[in-house]
Amino acid sequence: MNRNTFLQGVALAAGLASAASAQITISSNITTSTTWTANNVYALSGDIYVEPGATLTIEAGTVIASLNNSTLAVCRGAQIFANGTVDAPIIFTSDNDRATWTGGNPKTGTYRQTANNEWGNVTIMGSGYISENQVGTNTPAPSASNFADMEGLAPANTSLNDYGGGNDNEDSGNFTYVSLRYGGRTSAPNIELNGLSLGGIGRGTDIHHVEILNNLDDGIEVWGGTVNLKYFAITNIGDDSLDLDQGWRGKAQFGLIVQGYSGVGAQGSGFGDNALEIDGAELCSYQPTTTTALYNLTVIGSPHPTNAATAGDHLLEYRDNANVQVRNSIFMDAGDEVMRNGVTDGENGNTGYGCNGTTTYAARWTTAYTVTSTVNPFATPAAVAAAYTAQTSGNLIDWRDNVFFSNLRTNAYNEANLRLVFAGGGGTANANNAIVTSSPITSLTRGAAATPNGSNTTSPVTFIDPTPANAALTSVETAPNDGFFTPARFRGAFPRGNNWLIGWTGLSAFGLTSSSQAATFLEGWTNAAPTGVPVHYTTGTWAGGTNVTFGCDNAGQADPVGAPGLSIGVGILAFGSSNFPLFGGTLLVDPFANVQFAVVGVGNLVSGPLTIPSGFSGTTLYSQFLLLDAPAAGGLTLSNAQKHLLP
Repeated sequence: MNRNTFLQGVALAAGLASAASAQITISSNITTSTTWTANNVYALSGDIYVEPGATLTIEAGTVIASLNNSTLAVCRGAQIFANGTVDAPIIFTSDNDRATWTGGNPKTGTYRQTANNEWGNVTIMGSGYISENQVGTNTPAPSASNFADMEGLAPANTSLNDYGGGNDNEDSGNFTYVSLRYGGRTSAPNIELNGLSLGGIGRGTDIHHVEILNNLDDGIEVWGGTVNLKYFAITNIGDDSLDLDQGWRGKAQFGLIVQGYSGVGAQGSGFGDNALEIDGAELCSYQPTTTTALYNLTVIGSPHPTNAATAGDHLLEYRDNANVQVRNSIFMDAGDEVMRNGVTDGENGNTGYGCNGTTTYAARWTTAYTVTSTVNPFATPAAVAAAYTAQTSGNLIDWRDNVFFSNLRTNAYNEANLRLVFAGGGGTANANNAIVTSSPITSLTRGAAATPNGSNTTSPVTFIDPTPANAALTSVETAPNDGFFTPARFRGAFPRGNNWLIGWTGLSAFGLTSSSQAATFLEGWTNAAPTGVPVHYTTGTWAGGTNVTFGCDNAGQADPVGAPGLSIGVGILAFGSSNFPLFGGTLLVDPFANVQFAVVGVGNLVSGPLTIPSGFSGTTLYSQFLLLDAPAAGGLTLSNAQKHLLP
């Protein structure tokens, strides 16, 4: 990205607050490729389907608002390209929310705790493998002809809500920097719309930086497929925050879940249920079965002020042969158990783990990830290997390198202790899990106790700074360097000092987390980086000749991206007055400890004064992964061969 492109993006973001936007009503399905632009507000009238063969492109900064419970559904065979930015997110919300914005600025507004069901949701349907037994022609073994009907949708042409197939690599598009607020819909008892519904989506689809705030039903629900999730925030959901089912085999990293409530309904219909609810398949002996690795989650429960039984539910519940590894994460404030063997969802004759000759729940804690079920398998060993790629080490179920804090119910750790989570993790040498006495996040404030539905009581979160503290600042292990995961040597969803919620989420706009841009990082792109790999920059002035120390959270770790150079984990890059982007500074001390740079007027790629935030001289700034090259004698120099810097 060149300097002019960056400045144009800043101008667009600044103009969102004052531009007079025309409102366009969308009342017909999208059958030809269409673009929605940021100078309009789009009101959905009825459920809108992006039909097979069509592509919907949504510009950064576009607002989609509705009063009438309408839904946007992207059909199998269609695509959506909704690419917001940190400064110009795409927002799906209601007119009631939009009415609280100051001057039409989406970075303002008033948070409404018991508001949901004000519009429908976003549903994306693809053609990956699923495990579903409700359609009479479906088979227990994986088949490209197996499909399902998406929950909560009822199009006149019933094929428009089909998902599933045999292409785990399918590409349904991009969905990035998107905030979905106050959604959900009940069409029949137990038939409700999630904030974001993903059915049979393949790993070719790119989903990151997605927020679900105050939805009636689940926050994000994934049925089958292999889509990966990264940088997601799910807050105050009326049912399960993250619900995984029907043989999902993707990966997830950097996710924040804050349980609470979004309405006055019962638990599961307005008051939060499980933070993570994970089913293996719709019928327990079907394949594929949900098999995943979850890294760097921050999961905050919904406790009763006196730890009574009428608070929120469990932080993670296993059901129906799901294989789930949980690593480098934070689990705190559970309303009930931290983890639970739910056995089965109780539907469709399911009997849970161990059904029909499948592996028992207890055995999965000591069974290597390489072992796959021989009950209703994929047709060939090659197909098995291609289907199950999310786990690369450990056992089918294991918890490693996690911290637990303020889980005060007497039964909170019953299941964890039974599975030796704090004593080796089911036979592993050292799981590095710990119950801690100091908060692993920077700050959390709760309001007064509330019983919105007359039965369940909790104290809702009114402010959170989720960046790590104390035991969460470091971790023993990291996620694998596999092209999706970021090897990050900390626990929870946030690096030290980088609240990536700021600027694009409702949490930031409504004051539930910080909205200050003073020390946040603008996201840009280097010419050297491949498409889709972000690098972060920031602005301000720092006098030439002054020093600053950068702390390396990943000190000593191997280069995470395979490019020439030395991975040391420092994290301030800069804009300058002449070139964009500009990099500069001379390495003064050991790169595997703290790294000190002298700010200079002219460096390897620097022309003109180097600009960095003011006020940091003499302080320590922390991050992950910065590459250094040594082009000549005289020390290492910051290079523009940057890849995924997490400041």
